[in-house]
Amino acid sequence: MSSSIETSFVNQLQENQNLIHKICRLYTNNEDAHKDLFQEITIQLWRAYPQFRGDAKFTTWAYRVALNTAITLYRKKTRTVDTIEFDSKLHRVNQDEYNYEEEEHIKLLYQAVQQLNDIEKALVFMYLEDKDYTEIAETLGISEVNARVKMNRIKGKLKKILNP
Repeated sequence: MSSSIETSFVNQLQENQNLIHKICRLYTNNEDAHKDLFQEITIQLWRAYPQFRGDAKFTTWAYRVALNTAITLYRKKTRTVDTIEFDSKLHRVNQDEYNYEEEEHIKLLYQAVQQLNDIEKALVFMYLEDKDYTEIAETLGISEVNARVKMNRIKGKLKKILNP
Protein backbone atom coordinates (compact mmCIF):
# COMPACT_ATOMS: atom_id res chain seq x y z
CA MET A 1 0.00 0.00 0.00
CA SER A 2 1.15 3.47 -0.72
CA SER A 3 2.20 5.79 2.04
CA SER A 4 -0.58 8.26 1.07
CA ILE A 5 -3.20 5.57 1.78
CA GLU A 6 -1.52 4.77 5.09
CA THR A 7 -1.38 8.45 6.01
CA SER A 8 -5.02 8.93 5.07
CA PHE A 9 -6.05 5.90 7.13
CA VAL A 10 -4.05 7.04 10.18
CA ASN A 11 -5.59 10.52 9.97
CA GLN A 12 -9.14 9.13 9.71
CA LEU A 13 -8.48 6.71 12.58
CA GLN A 14 -7.05 9.48 14.74
CA GLU A 15 -10.08 11.72 14.12
CA ASN A 16 -12.65 8.97 14.72
CA GLN A 17 -11.13 6.78 17.41
CA ASN A 18 -13.66 7.89 20.04
CA LEU A 19 -16.50 6.20 18.14
CA ILE A 20 -14.47 2.98 18.18
CA HIS A 21 -13.87 3.36 21.93
CA LYS A 22 -17.61 3.79 22.48
CA ILE A 23 -18.38 0.63 20.52
CA CYS A 24 -15.73 -1.20 22.52
CA ARG A 25 -17.33 0.04 25.73
CA LEU A 26 -20.69 -1.39 24.65
CA TYR A 27 -19.35 -4.83 23.85
CA THR A 28 -16.76 -5.35 26.63
CA ASN A 29 -16.76 -5.47 30.40
CA ASN A 30 -13.17 -4.64 31.31
CA GLU A 31 -10.21 -2.58 30.15
CA ASP A 32 -8.21 -5.51 28.72
CA ALA A 33 -11.12 -6.72 26.61
CA HIS A 34 -11.73 -3.10 25.56
CA LYS A 35 -8.12 -2.76 24.36
CA ASP A 36 -8.26 -6.12 22.55
CA LEU A 37 -11.46 -5.20 20.75
CA PHE A 38 -10.12 -1.75 19.85
CA GLN A 39 -7.07 -3.41 18.31
CA GLU A 40 -9.17 -5.93 16.36
CA ILE A 41 -11.46 -3.19 15.02
CA THR A 42 -8.44 -1.13 14.00
CA ILE A 43 -6.98 -4.12 12.17
CA GLN A 44 -10.27 -4.79 10.38
CA LEU A 45 -10.59 -1.13 9.41
CA TRP A 46 -7.03 -1.20 8.07
CA ARG A 47 -7.68 -4.37 6.07
CA ALA A 48 -10.90 -2.97 4.62
CA TYR A 49 -9.64 0.57 4.01
CA PRO A 50 -8.40 -0.03 0.44
CA GLN A 51 -12.00 -0.95 -0.51
CA PHE A 52 -13.46 2.21 1.09
CA ARG A 53 -14.81 4.08 -1.93
CA GLY A 54 -16.14 7.14 -0.14
CA ASP A 55 -19.75 6.49 -1.23
CA ALA A 56 -20.78 6.92 2.39
CA LYS A 57 -19.17 9.09 5.06
CA PHE A 58 -16.07 7.58 6.65
CA THR A 59 -17.86 7.45 10.01
CA THR A 60 -20.80 5.48 8.57
CA TRP A 61 -18.41 3.00 6.98
CA ALA A 62 -16.32 2.78 10.17
CA TYR A 63 -19.46 2.18 12.29
CA ARG A 64 -20.41 -0.72 10.06
CA VAL A 65 -16.95 -2.31 10.15
CA ALA A 66 -16.55 -1.72 13.90
CA LEU A 67 -20.01 -3.01 14.82
CA ASN A 68 -19.66 -6.06 12.58
CA THR A 69 -16.25 -6.81 14.10
CA ALA A 70 -17.55 -6.41 17.66
CA ILE A 71 -20.63 -8.53 17.04
CA THR A 72 -18.69 -11.24 15.21
CA LEU A 73 -15.92 -11.46 17.81
CA TYR A 74 -18.22 -11.59 20.78
CA ARG A 75 -20.65 -14.06 19.24
CA LYS A 76 -17.76 -16.43 18.71
CA LYS A 77 -15.88 -17.40 21.82
CA THR A 78 -12.78 -18.21 19.79
CA ARG A 79 -11.20 -14.98 18.71
CA THR A 80 -8.89 -15.81 15.87
CA VAL A 81 -8.42 -12.99 13.43
CA ASP A 82 -5.73 -12.98 10.77
CA THR A 83 -3.65 -9.87 11.07
CA ILE A 84 -1.43 -8.06 8.61
CA GLU A 85 1.71 -6.08 9.27
CA PHE A 86 1.27 -2.38 9.97
CA ASP A 87 4.46 -0.45 10.56
CA SER A 88 3.51 1.56 13.64
CA LYS A 89 6.92 3.24 13.70
CA LEU A 90 6.14 5.03 10.45
CA HIS A 91 2.69 6.14 11.50
CA ARG A 92 2.44 6.64 15.21
CA VAL A 93 -1.21 6.87 16.23
CA ASN A 94 -1.52 8.74 19.49
CA GLN A 95 -4.21 6.95 21.41
CA ASP A 96 -6.38 9.27 23.45
CA GLU A 97 -6.72 8.19 27.03
CA TYR A 98 -10.14 6.69 27.59
CA ASN A 99 -11.10 7.83 31.06
CA TYR A 100 -13.57 5.43 32.66
CA GLU A 101 -14.03 7.69 35.69
CA GLU A 102 -15.51 10.57 33.72
CA GLU A 103 -18.18 8.23 32.35
CA GLU A 104 -19.19 6.95 35.77
CA HIS A 105 -22.49 8.85 35.63
CA ILE A 106 -23.67 6.77 32.66
CA LYS A 107 -22.62 3.43 34.17
CA LEU A 108 -26.22 2.46 34.88
CA LEU A 109 -27.20 3.12 31.29
CA TYR A 110 -24.36 0.96 30.02
CA GLN A 111 -25.37 -1.82 32.42
CA ALA A 112 -28.91 -1.65 31.05
CA VAL A 113 -27.68 -1.59 27.45
CA GLN A 114 -25.51 -4.65 28.19
CA GLN A 115 -28.73 -6.61 28.69
CA LEU A 116 -29.85 -5.90 25.11
CA ASN A 117 -29.04 -8.10 22.14
CA ASP A 118 -26.23 -7.17 19.73
CA ILE A 119 -28.38 -5.39 17.15
CA GLU A 120 -30.27 -3.47 19.85
CA LYS A 121 -26.95 -2.34 21.34
CA ALA A 122 -25.79 -1.07 17.95
CA LEU A 123 -29.04 0.80 17.39
CA VAL A 124 -28.94 2.43 20.84
CA PHE A 125 -25.32 3.42 20.34
CA MET A 126 -25.99 5.14 17.05
CA TYR A 127 -29.12 6.81 18.45
CA LEU A 128 -27.11 8.17 21.38
CA GLU A 129 -24.53 9.45 18.90
CA ASP A 130 -27.33 11.59 17.34
CA LYS A 131 -27.32 9.66 14.07
CA ASP A 132 -30.51 10.12 12.11
CA TYR A 133 -32.69 7.11 11.34
CA THR A 134 -31.61 7.18 7.68
CA GLU A 135 -27.96 6.70 8.65
CA ILE A 136 -28.85 4.13 11.32
CA ALA A 137 -30.88 2.15 8.80
CA GLU A 138 -28.11 2.33 6.19
CA THR A 139 -25.44 1.23 8.66
CA LEU A 140 -27.46 -1.66 10.10
CA GLY A 141 -28.92 -2.75 6.77
CA ILE A 142 -32.56 -2.31 7.80
CA SER A 143 -35.34 0.01 6.68
CA GLU A 144 -35.76 3.42 8.27
CA VAL A 145 -39.24 2.46 9.52
CA ASN A 146 -37.83 -0.71 11.06
CA ALA A 147 -35.10 1.32 12.80
CA ARG A 148 -37.72 3.65 14.30
CA VAL A 149 -39.94 0.78 15.48
CA LYS A 150 -36.99 -1.08 16.99
CA MET A 151 -35.80 2.07 18.77
CA ASN A 152 -39.22 2.67 20.33
CA ARG A 153 -39.31 -0.93 21.57
CA ILE A 154 -35.79 -0.63 22.94
CA LYS A 155 -36.71 2.56 24.82
CA GLY A 156 -39.53 0.68 26.53
CA LYS A 157 -37.21 -2.21 27.32
CA LEU A 158 -34.60 0.14 28.83
CA LYS A 159 -37.26 1.91 30.94
CA LYS A 160 -38.27 -1.45 32.41
CA ILE A 161 -34.65 -2.37 33.13
CA LEU A 162 -33.80 0.99 34.71
CA ASN A 163 -37.08 1.38 36.60
CA PRO A 164 -38.08 -2.13 37.73
